Amino acid sequence: MSLLKTEPPTPVKTLEELFAIAHAMEHEAAERYADIAGRMKDEGNPVLAAIFERLSADEKGHLGQVAHWSKQTRGKAPDPALIRWKIPETFDDEGASTIDPRLLNAYRALAMAVRNEERAFAFWSYVAAQATVPEIQQAAEAMAREELGHVATLRRERRRAFHANRSTEDGSAGGELVQDAAFLEQRLADLLEPLAARAPEAERVRMRTFVEEARQHALELEGAPIGTPSGSLLRALPDSPIALAELLTERYLEAADSLRDERELLRAQEFAGRAIARLAWLRSDLPELRHSEDR
Repeated sequence: MSLLKTEPPTPVKTLEELFAIAHAMEHEAAERYADIAGRMKDEGNPVLAAIFERLSADEKGHLGQVAHWSKQTRGKAPDPALIRWKIPETFDDEGASTIDPRLLNAYRALAMAVRNEERAFAFWSYVAAQATVPEIQQAAEAMAREELGHVATLRRERRRAFHANRSTEDGSAGGELVQDAAFLEQRLADLLEPLAARAPEAERVRMRTFVEEARQHALELEGAPIGTPSGSLLRALPDSPIALAELLTERYLEAADSLRDERELLRAQEFAGRAIARLAWLRSDLPELRHSEDR
């Protein structure tokens, strides 16, 4: 099952264990979608908050179905103590819990949810294939069919979000889509330079290093661009250095995922490594620097 990072170490032995696993998986997804929804609400993005709230509600509905099935067939609620091994990771927020909300949209949120459901489908398909007891195999197959239904529903919603986003882009006025990493690096340097001039001496040195590095990146990329997948294109530039640094980090990582030429892949990974280090420092220290300016 290529969608799974790891596979269950042993077959599921009882229906009680199967229900406990299913309950734990649905509970984690519900909680993590709810956390992301809360963050989107705090960040002032009610559209994405509503999407993640609905995803959380859907998972809570699945949670209730598992509990009902367990009580109906075994007369008791799922018991997490019956899980004998660490459940393989099927939920991945793909950075949604930390990414700047301006870099996320409905299509990407739903695409992430689709991939989570696909991993859950792969997990239950694996459990069914490894089952040694007919009732375990049948129950796991039922779980897999349920997850496949969720995949189909979310895929339809993702398509609608894609076309809605495309219509908005086609109808919006002015300018080309921002996709050139050299331009973005230059823009980041321009945003950081005045901040560096006002920073205390110790931080000023680091900030100026980032300014020079960004300008050097821009020069390198003008001469030899790194291809960026179209899924990460934006029309509006973030006006926050942290958001822009995050966008550049994402671009380099996406490029590394899509490149097949080994030399170009290593180059993209080098850019990504430097971008990650830069982003980590900006996330940690830039808010404090701005706070000190305001005092």
